[in-house]
Amino acid sequence: MAIVRYRDLAAKAFVMKARSVAAILTPAVLLCIMTASIVPVHAQQASSEKKAVSGSNGENWYTIYVSPEGSDANADIFTGGVKDRPFKSLVMAIRKAREVRRLGKNRSSDGRRVRGVQILLEDGRYYPNETLMIRPEDGGTESAPTRIAAVHRGKATLTGGIKISGWEKIKASDPLFQALPQKAARTIYVATLPKDHGADLNFRQLWVEGHKAVRAECFNGGSYGNNMGRILSWDHKDQSCWIPRPEGFDASQAAGMEMVIHQWWAIANLRIKSAKVAGDSVELHFYEPESRLESEHPWPAPWLSEKTGNSAFYLTNAPGFLDSPGEWYLDRKAQKLYYMPRKGEDLAHATVVVPYLTTLLKVAGTAEQPVNNFQLQGINFEYSTWLRPSEKGHIPLQAGMYLLEAYKLKQPGTPEKASLENQAWIGRPPAAVELAYAHHAMVKDCQFRHLASTGLDLVIGTEGTLIEGNLLKDIGGTGIQVGTYSPENYETHLPYHPKNPDLICRYDRIVNNLVTDVTNEDWGCVGISAGIVRGILIAHNEVSDVSYSGICVGWGWTKKISALAENKILDNKVTHYAKRMYDVGGLYTLSAQPGTLIQGNYIDSIYKAPYPHDPAHWFYYYLDEGSSYMTIKDNWSPALKVMKNANGPGNTWENNGPRVADSIKHQAGLQPGYQYLLAERVTDRAWPVQPVPVTEKK
Repeated sequence: MAIVRYRDLAAKAFVMKARSVAAILTPAVLLCIMTASIVPVHAQQASSEKKAVSGSNGENWYTIYVSPEGSDANADIFTGGVKDRPFKSLVMAIRKAREVRRLGKNRSSDGRRVRGVQILLEDGRYYPNETLMIRPEDGGTESAPTRIAAVHRGKATLTGGIKISGWEKIKASDPLFQALPQKAARTIYVATLPKDHGADLNFRQLWVEGHKAVRAECFNGGSYGNNMGRILSWDHKDQSCWIPRPEGFDASQAAGMEMVIHQWWAIANLRIKSAKVAGDSVELHFYEPESRLESEHPWPAPWLSEKTGNSAFYLTNAPGFLDSPGEWYLDRKAQKLYYMPRKGEDLAHATVVVPYLTTLLKVAGTAEQPVNNFQLQGINFEYSTWLRPSEKGHIPLQAGMYLLEAYKLKQPGTPEKASLENQAWIGRPPAAVELAYAHHAMVKDCQFRHLASTGLDLVIGTEGTLIEGNLLKDIGGTGIQVGTYSPENYETHLPYHPKNPDLICRYDRIVNNLVTDVTNEDWGCVGISAGIVRGILIAHNEVSDVSYSGICVGWGWTKKISALAENKILDNKVTHYAKRMYDVGGLYTLSAQPGTLIQGNYIDSIYKAPYPHDPAHWFYYYLDEGSSYMTIKDNWSPALKVMKNANGPGNTWENNGPRVADSIKHQAGLQPGYQYLLAERVTDRAWPVQPVPVTEKK
């Protein structure tokens, strides 16, 4: 039943280029369009062994080759990129592909057909020194797409990282030696950062042998969610905070230090401007703009409660905190990196990587000229950075969307909403791979790992995009994100319904992806997040080990009709979520969504968050403010723990909870051709899980 429904809705969701009429296609026609001139890298097999891209040569494709051992030094672009003379960089391959299309060199030998243009990446690692750009000229057609693919699935990697070598045991003469905890100083290693990138390096993440290290913190385990302190008070007028003085705290090291504070459904990163010690307490002031934002905006805010405890916090990024294996500190001025190895790590041979690029690849069309029929297949995307929290702080409203301006209204009420008591304008975190104004694009069988912020983002104006069979793992923010969350100049509580429909992400399909161990740095982000979208299909995905909600659809906190409509969230599996934040749902919705269907999903195993403002405020289903005109039926969860907050009219709630047929449970999640991905699924066995609540009589 689930598979039939998935195919039917995928067909119904697909929209042709015509702006005024949505052409509804049959499943058979849609299947032909989706697979025209596309040869899957893995051919739907469960094995993770090397699989070659078949159909790479001959009349179907004009093929350009890239290899880490290749060369870009050819005088004539058309003499390079062939099988025995591959390019070294994707930049040159993309340029050649563009020229091939411009000059019509991709015609078949008889001149009758236009072939697709594919760039094949040989096994190995590629190090672009800037974001790879795919422009409208680089797109293809339905019968002759443009494709960048790995020759063997998962064996070609685009990395935005820099390897750090030359590690030496710290000497007593090192300028930072006395600033380090003396009990740990002699176990620390130091490396000088490379100088061939044109500027001093700055970064917020470090990976050793593929494992994320810990930016030195005052409470060991704080960044994991354990052993955090509790603030003593927050002065909104003075924009200051009192905290208990952490062990080893040195006010002279306040420059560059940050505070990470837990507040309701989000965290905030605050750069410390000054610290004043008074006995066993410390008063903190912060830099702008985050100081004003944190003290003026009401939702979410620092929590003060005798019943459940004040907001938890930890401090990070000071040499005096570097006292535990796996911790690191960057002396940015001296361009030296300090690290205390974990047991078994040999820095003489270990691969140590810091992120350098924010976005590795960007598909950048415009509303007038989209990028058409562009495909990514079988490629690994690894190591990305995001530096805004180090430059301007990070105060999220929700789902990682950070506040640009926000404040409480002295007199509540706006023309759109009489009860509204705050205003907010938001920005959007970057992603390792971004698509904007891309039509009928495809991202298939790719891996996204070791990323600072969002993994994959369909930012604006996408249509008919297929996101299928991808792995998203070890990501600081959201795994997969799609759609606008209100533009930066648009107050975020307003119903967004632009006159130009090309601004809305429409009829995209996110199917059979594994999203696991994401939101491990910005805890308020989610597994799969969709903002104001229309006709999206989110089906047969699995989400696990996330700090907040599993799958979220909607934005705006309003019952008024916007562009948000006709979405389908079907047959997904969400487990082991809410690891660090509550006010949470396995499936979460916001605002009016006419025609939206949520059916056949499986939700289970919510983690016990250690610092929630309300320990009982977790749910399997969370229909938040304004949720209206939706059908929620045939979803399985071990109990009916549901939040329906200020919902609007028109919702249908039918046959959800533990009594749903076993077939629903069995059909949810990855379909058979994609279950090989489950070998990568993370479940933190060291973290406790909430017992199933008793919410109804048997």
